[in-house]
Amino acid sequence: MKAAVFYGKNEPLKIEEVPVPDTAQDEILVQVAACGVCHTDLHYLDHGVPTFKTPPLILGHEASGIVSKCGSSVKEFKPGDRVLLPAVYACGRCFYCRKGRENICQSMIMLGNNVDGAYSEYVKIPSKDAFHLPEEIPLIEGAIIADAISTPFHAVKNRAKVQPGDTVAVFGCGGVGINVIQMAAAAGGTVIAVDRLPHKLELAKGFGAQYVIHSGEKDARKEIKKITNGGADTAIEAIGNPEVMTLAFESLRPGGRLCIIGYSDQNVLFSAAKIMYREMEIVGSLGCPPIEYPRVIEMVRSGKIKAAPLVTHRFPLSQIDKAFDLLRKGEGIRSVVIPGE
Repeated sequence: MKAAVFYGKNEPLKIEEVPVPDTAQDEILVQVAACGVCHTDLHYLDHGVPTFKTPPLILGHEASGIVSKCGSSVKEFKPGDRVLLPAVYACGRCFYCRKGRENICQSMIMLGNNVDGAYSEYVKIPSKDAFHLPEEIPLIEGAIIADAISTPFHAVKNRAKVQPGDTVAVFGCGGVGINVIQMAAAAGGTVIAVDRLPHKLELAKGFGAQYVIHSGEKDARKEIKKITNGGADTAIEAIGNPEVMTLAFESLRPGGRLCIIGYSDQNVLFSAAKIMYREMEIVGSLGCPPIEYPRVIEMVRSGKIKAAPLVTHRFPLSQIDKAFDLLRKGEGIRSVVIPGE
């Protein structure tokens, strides 16, 4: 099969012929329909963030496809089934899995990080971790549910705990941030979108933002306090910039909550006095627990959350580097790679 293979930082992905994965008795082999292009992959490619599996490695963790083969013990799937593959799967046995927090499993496996991912014609996964994808959801658009939609769902619902009537400031309107906006609006929040790119702020309006702030022209902290008469109830950082995390924290009202989705390996400076004296909260958010995926899929199926408009560019596997160039430029919302083209 053809696959885009990662060899190291600042090296282009190489399209190569590699063996089709062998499946164990509890695994399914999936013919990949589409795989989303994510900033996480860009961290490996451009910033030298190490992968758990030493390269060469096939990247890609946001996939949908058709079941091609089932292991001997698999009962819940059959060849021809349409499936969604979560970005991360869990052991189901450790302390955190037993507490229902599989997304921070002590032995978690991430596609395109711990094991070969889905920038390939075929990928394998334990059958317990795959989800049936309804016919109403096209496979191409459905791929991005695996991360770009499910991650914001968990962040908004379980970590930021957005309630109807809350004011929610979202910092960053990229592929994840746009869906944070969608989810926060669906939860009944009044959403304020913050970004430096005017075209992304226009997109944010179409996905539920009631206010937008161009942070390159205005002081976002002051603008948010003006709009909310004192500060947002919740701020969600979806960029991975320590300075923006601090700005988001300072945009909150007393008793507010900061939720960090963006990844950074740098330290962040917050006022300990303010955290204590004003009872502020700071929480992180990683991925999405498996129990939530059926809810997310149903929100897309029923039209409560839009998936199709999120896919702004499509590329065959042979042009995957062009997809990453678009991501570097901040163009579009989500690109997908289609290995079959």
